[in-house]
Amino acid sequence: MRKGKNKAEEDLDSLKTYYKKLCLSMRLVGLDDLKRDLLESRNEKVGLRA
Repeated sequence: MRKGKNKAEEDLDSLKTYYKKLCLSMRLVGLDDLKRDLLESRNEKVGLRA
């Protein structure tokens, strides 16, 4: 049972690392700004304010 828990913890750590790298990559190429712009545009279309 411990081996399964250790494997799950390793997998979780790996996913966290991958997620952090993905977020950094998105910021570096400007996708963060694109996502924000798309959300603002959508909100304006439906009459919402950010």
